[in-house]
Amino acid sequence: MEKGFFMGNIAIHPTAVVHPNAKIAAGVAIGPYTVVEEHVILEKDSVIGSHCVITGRTTIGRNARVFTGAVIGSIPQDKKFNPKDPVTLEIGADNVIREYVTINPGTLEGGGRTVIGDGNLLMAYCHVAHDCRIGHKCIMANAATLGGHVELENNVTIGGFSAVHQYTRLGRLCIVGGCSKVVQDVPPFSMCDGHPARVHGLNSVGLKRAGFSSEALLELKRAFKTLFHSGLSRGHALAQLAKSQPLITEVRQLVDFIQASKRGVCGGERVLRLKAEGASFEG
Repeated sequence: MEKGFFMGNIAIHPTAVVHPNAKIAAGVAIGPYTVVEEHVILEKDSVIGSHCVITGRTTIGRNARVFTGAVIGSIPQDKKFNPKDPVTLEIGADNVIREYVTINPGTLEGGGRTVIGDGNLLMAYCHVAHDCRIGHKCIMANAATLGGHVELENNVTIGGFSAVHQYTRLGRLCIVGGCSKVVQDVPPFSMCDGHPARVHGLNSVGLKRAGFSSEALLELKRAFKTLFHSGLSRGHALAQLAKSQPLITEVRQLVDFIQASKRGVCGGERVLRLKAEGASFEG
């Protein structure tokens, strides 16, 4: 780093402010005007850009790339929060956190931890609120926003300017279109879009790229037709699927996700159209 100074294998720009108690591993580089506060842990080979603030009890895993202006670990936007609460933000390895992203730690009410897995891409201006759980290899496009207590399973993709309501879950390998309003759980393997978001079908392209077999794709298409496009109530649709035993692993994961939902699951486009035309559904 030009005109920086070195502490062993650590490169810190002379304008950066790094607390002496912060734990900085070998190979870390810290850019101009960045602030790293007392309880922060930066693991090896991470690069922190200029004008960033990393605060709170925050751990950032190895090989992270944090870009200009990101604010990581600042207190939750929760009026009940006490700055003395011993809450944490835990970020895994190989994450890319682009310009002006904001990420908050947990709250005592929510278990005290915000957790982000490995290999995720958070594009510019994204926000991850308190007590969120993000799995591995997820993508949040520009200005996507997660309310508190949101859970993203692995390989989730969220389009730009989309907002996800508090306590909502997004299932594995789902994709949410840009500018969507997500107020209910998004089922795994689905394409979801709209205001409010609704299921439009199977994320076939994403599943093929992930190596899903032709048999799995066919069975999931059948399950999606029953669950989201048949006009059956959710309970009746699940009962009809149960008659198709044995369910393949992927369909079982879909069914288990729906059955575990507390907020309800995004409806299918055809069901919403039928409701608008006056049909009634139970379950």
